[in-house]
Amino acid sequence: MFRRREPVPFAFVAEADKFRSNVTPPARERASVGQMAGRWLLGLTIVAGLVGSLVIGTPTLSTPTAGQTQQSQASQGH
Repeated sequence: MFRRREPVPFAFVAEADKFRSNVTPPARERASVGQMAGRWLLGLTIVAGLVGSLVIGTPTLSTPTAGQTQQSQASQGH
């Protein structure tokens, strides 16, 4: 590779790592008790919904074993 002969016009980019700002960002505002309770309630509702759908859906997805086979009335000739 050959080097460029002309100077780089954006030399300040190389010095950007050294730059430090003297402006501090504002402190984060603390959440109120109501906001935290709302977040907990929302999270609990989502988890309860997932667990409930798992509990309801698991028996539906399971395959019947030999002792649990059910026959409809149409298959029995009624």
